[in-house]
Amino acid sequence: MKNLVNVALAYQAKGMSVLPLLNKKPLIKFADRPALTADEIKKLWRKYPTASIALKTDKFFVVDIDRHENGADGFNSFDQLPKDWFPETLSQTTKHGGKQLFYLKRDEMTLHQMIGWQPGIDIKAHPNNYVVVAPSDGYSWENKNPIVKAPLDLIRTINQSRATKGDPRVSEDLNLTRERNSTTDVLETIASGLGDQGQRNKTLAALCGALFFRSVKPRLAYKLVNIANENSNDPLPQKELDRTFESILNREIKNGGG
Repeated sequence: MKNLVNVALAYQAKGMSVLPLLNKKPLIKFADRPALTADEIKKLWRKYPTASIALKTDKFFVVDIDRHENGADGFNSFDQLPKDWFPETLSQTTKHGGKQLFYLKRDEMTLHQMIGWQPGIDIKAHPNNYVVVAPSDGYSWENKNPIVKAPLDLIRTINQSRATKGDPRVSEDLNLTRERNSTTDVLETIASGLGDQGQRNKTLAALCGALFFRSVKPRLAYKLVNIANENSNDPLPQKELDRTFESILNREIKNGGG
């Protein structure tokens, strides 16, 4: 495979967060780390000359349309959606015949990732997610359009779908015979999120304390509170979450962990 370092550098120069991949797996730890510099990209591609390229979905998100064998047809689903939700933008074809539309995130509204937004259509938007991009093997750009800002109606619809979509196989009215306890509340907070805007920090602090009380290791507790934040309708900014987590952790350390 051709060395793609110059393409990776071109993406980096445009402000994209570049990741080197091998067999679609990142070759570096990338969660919550600054974007690679040009020098770092050069060093990585010298070490891994056959690496393909991915871009983190931190500044943009992707509408990922695909056909699944014996399953959902994302192209059919897409044809049934309002066309004004999807203005002309940069798009690519994927290795297995799918299509991805790239849209810039909006500063005034948080967008939540949603796998299974529509049958055969995923929304890849988590800042620690990534998409493989052309000219990686099997990927090619359909056009040279700039990435445009996503319409507000599209973002509102995605977020509303995520907030209301449930598993139709599970009934909210199901009566379980075992009694609820404090661990039930912890697990449900992780699954349902941190609640309304005015209560998020308070709920986060309580969740941190509950995890530490149950002797969850700090690095795993941090993963769990991030999951809870991601499951919130309006997540806390990462810096605010980190500040609260560190505050509760430092208090726990000061008190001797018990």
